Amino acid sequence: MQRHDMPQSLDGFLDIRAMLRLVRQNLGLDVAFIGEFVGDRRIFRHVDADAPSTLIEGAGDRLDTSYCGRVADGRLPELIPDTAAFPEAQRLAATRTLPVGSHLSVPIRLSNGMVYGTFCCFGHAPDHSLNERDLAVMRTFAGLVAQRIDRDLQAESLLAAKRGRIRRLLDEGGPSIVFQPIFLLDALAPAGAEALSRFPADPHRSVETWFTDAAEVGLQIELEHRAIANALAAYAPVWARHRVQLGINASPAAILAPGFTDLLAASPADRIVLEITEHERIDDYGPLLAALAHLRDRGVRIAIDDVGAGYSSMSRVVAIRPDIIKLDREIVRGLDGDPMRQALARALVDFAARCGCKVVAEGVETPGELAVLSELEVQALQGYLLGRPAGIEALERVFAQGARRVDAMADAG
Repeated sequence: MQRHDMPQSLDGFLDIRAMLRLVRQNLGLDVAFIGEFVGDRRIFRHVDADAPSTLIEGAGDRLDTSYCGRVADGRLPELIPDTAAFPEAQRLAATRTLPVGSHLSVPIRLSNGMVYGTFCCFGHAPDHSLNERDLAVMRTFAGLVAQRIDRDLQAESLLAAKRGRIRRLLDEGGPSIVFQPIFLLDALAPAGAEALSRFPADPHRSVETWFTDAAEVGLQIELEHRAIANALAAYAPVWARHRVQLGINASPAAILAPGFTDLLAASPADRIVLEITEHERIDDYGPLLAALAHLRDRGVRIAIDDVGAGYSSMSRVVAIRPDIIKLDREIVRGLDGDPMRQALARALVDFAARCGCKVVAEGVETPGELAVLSELEVQALQGYLLGRPAGIEALERVFAQGARRVDAMADAG
């Protein structure tokens, strides 16, 4: 029997179906499959056949009436060139119904020692050329399959952990919200705040990671909507006493999801700044622009976050035409000592002025940065130099100190 040449690269081996096909074709057999042992049953997880087969992926049968079961318990050998030579094989219904004339089966053993199932190949007719070398090839591929399954199981375990972590947070009413004040350049009067999500302390999991994890497990929309709802609820008493703005962050997916506009229904729309964050590429701006137009009609102002961070942020500015652009903190950091950053910031401020946009500079941490931004005449500032993120009580004190000035400027704006 002629054997097919093995490929030189192992890249294709990472795909279990490709491995099944390669082994089956190399051995000249008719069907190859991966069977998982689940209790007393065998489940066909992957099947490759030369012609349409009665073995259906996802289907299963009793383990103790299968070749896999007989090989696993030692009643049949792993290598069977001719099933007619084994009375135990003749007692199995599959020998006649499939039919099975030759058969090879090796265990798939995972890194923890557990037998996942078996890697099996069979032919409809006997094949006396099958030998121990072929069985060794099967064992090698079973090892590769075990590595892939190990990796997949580990990935599933990680996803389950992420899903459980985020689900618990949501069930407990999280995330919590802090607010970082935003100040107008003129007299550094507080004009509002940005709502920022906070999560249980974990030095290895940033705020961005929580949202990335949520997207991976299908909870991104729920997490973003919850964060917005919590922010608006916490800020409601502030609006009752002060005419100030609130910036809330939302991805395009969250904005387009059902229920988003309902989140804002009870809040003063003309005091909301919707900051569009970038979690995914936007291929079609049409639906997003339509949703933003509806929000603008209600009085919501639109901001683009992290402008200047890359080409994609500028593309969003051009497509969305925001009311406010927020300079990325990487541009602001060290601005007073870097002529190139100053040139870029100046270009963006000039661009915004020509387009009728306001500019908020994020990440202001030093008096030198503040001085340059004042020269550039940005409209507003945000950063640790002026105010750190804090709870609503601390924010109320900031507003109370400048209440008259804030009210006057808000009315003028």
